[in-house]
Amino acid sequence: MKYVLVTGGVVSGLGKGVTASSIGVLLKACGLRVTSIKIDPYLNTDAGTMSPFEHGEVFVLDDGGEVDLDLGNYERFCDITLTRDNNITTGKIFQSVIDKERRGDYLGKTVQVVPHITDAIQEWIERVAMIPVDGKEGPADVCVIELGGTIGDIESMPFIEALGQFSYHVGPGNFCLVHVSLVPVLNVVGEQKTKPTQHSVRGLRGLGLVPNILACRSTKADNIITLYDVPNIWHIPLLLRDQKAHTALLKGLNLHSVAGEPDLDGWTTRTRLYDKLHDSVKIAMVGKYTGLSDSYLSVLKALLHASVASNRKLVVEWVPAGDLEDISATEAPEVYAAAWELLKGADGVLVPGGFGDRGVQGKILAAKYARENGIPFLGICLGMQIAVIEFARSVLGIHDSNSTEFDPETTNPCVVFMPEGSKTHMGGTMRLGSRRTYFTVMDCKSAQLYGNVKFVDERHRHRYEVNPEMVCQLENAGLSFVGSDETGRRMEIVELSGHPYFVGVQFHPEFKSRPGKPSPLFLGLIKAACGQLEAFLQNNGNVIQFSADTIINGHAKTKIKIVQNGDTPKSSNGYLNAAYGNSVVCPLKDVSHCL
Repeated sequence: MKYVLVTGGVVSGLGKGVTASSIGVLLKACGLRVTSIKIDPYLNTDAGTMSPFEHGEVFVLDDGGEVDLDLGNYERFCDITLTRDNNITTGKIFQSVIDKERRGDYLGKTVQVVPHITDAIQEWIERVAMIPVDGKEGPADVCVIELGGTIGDIESMPFIEALGQFSYHVGPGNFCLVHVSLVPVLNVVGEQKTKPTQHSVRGLRGLGLVPNILACRSTKADNIITLYDVPNIWHIPLLLRDQKAHTALLKGLNLHSVAGEPDLDGWTTRTRLYDKLHDSVKIAMVGKYTGLSDSYLSVLKALLHASVASNRKLVVEWVPAGDLEDISATEAPEVYAAAWELLKGADGVLVPGGFGDRGVQGKILAAKYARENGIPFLGICLGMQIAVIEFARSVLGIHDSNSTEFDPETTNPCVVFMPEGSKTHMGGTMRLGSRRTYFTVMDCKSAQLYGNVKFVDERHRHRYEVNPEMVCQLENAGLSFVGSDETGRRMEIVELSGHPYFVGVQFHPEFKSRPGKPSPLFLGLIKAACGQLEAFLQNNGNVIQFSADTIINGHAKTKIKIVQNGDTPKSSNGYLNAAYGNSVVCPLKDVSHCL
């Protein structure tokens, strides 16, 4: 096993995660198998109980792990499926060591940071690096490790010490350190300054780690090999390739004999297509965390994947849900008017997941506007529950219908707490991870978008569900629950017949979206918002395969091939749309290396 460690210096937020993911893409393009590990030095066991304002979105894995959003970047870039153990936290390490101490595993010794904590870190890395994550048997060739935070942070010191020991343990030729640092440009003189990076490297060397490669973040591309600012992050693997980063990596890992030149033709085509799109599609994102886009990172990426597949430039209109409420009209009329103007000017509406009652009424109003005006709508998790509550209030006339999350004493609960959930412990007690949803109605948009399969496996993260006692009443009024779990009582997908596109799902389809394999439901939203959905569905579940040979005036000049359902061609990595079974193919030549 070979290891690539990515660290950061000077300031946080330099893009270590994107750099680590891009290194994975580059090595995979060289014909190597790749896995990834993210180290977060905080004391939380996982990211599940952290506010999105603190740390961005909580990314959910197939096994139910609630992890850092960087693992979402790894999965999208490298097209892999990680486990909860691929995210190491100080809390996990300390808990494992304390559990061993309580069992008596240390035989009465004094348990200390060195060697017990540092040994536990190294053992964890070696164990997890051997877990296959690409659907193939056997371990990967290279494990890319990202150390969160910045060199010098006190909470990361045990990991720095452990990784220093680890580099000696695995030996030369098996360990390569990439240090991401900042090279600022002083606007007064327009000159790049390397002194901050010099100090960062000196600090790293003082802690026992010597970088093999420096990845310097800057606004300019002059004079140094650098990761300069680019139009979109899909350019980063291409920047690394163009600056021969793969050569340095393969040399440091003694892999020249088994790896070839990186094949990034498909990635390059996709990136150029993305850059040249100009016909836009506007999606109103109605949420409570709109002040921090990272709170909805996977949703944004899924929208992007679908819009590129539809040859549209994505424009996201951020609409704070609270600004749509009547109280805002009184307290801040200008803000209220601006929010409604954004909503009414959008081609589609998306209400993402969330927790708590802040902004709920605004989300209900957004769902009502989309339903009554035929605007394409997608509700995810809480967004689906919101759509059900709005329908019960507006169509059934049950004006006090609500979720017990927002009103525990409501007499008409449309949404209820799941019976197996815990009301005393918050961490890891939700319905988490990949769960199977069975289509109960095949003649529906959702089933057609998924390729007319009988079931789909999608990732979940919720404590509340649609009240099964109200399903018949809602369906009799025109709301159609077209997907459920294996019991038939837990509603998973809801649609409104006669509407261009009104879909709500209890799961989170954004977590499995890839640019070469956009989420079918996000693709449906974008297609409907562009006026393309009806023609798309008229292919009767067939897959449309595109080849973007040239790009003219922002549009891909495509060759279209209809592929019968069940005869989907395999991509060069041996599988296509494995996340869904059968779905759609990206309008690109190659989907073997995906974000």
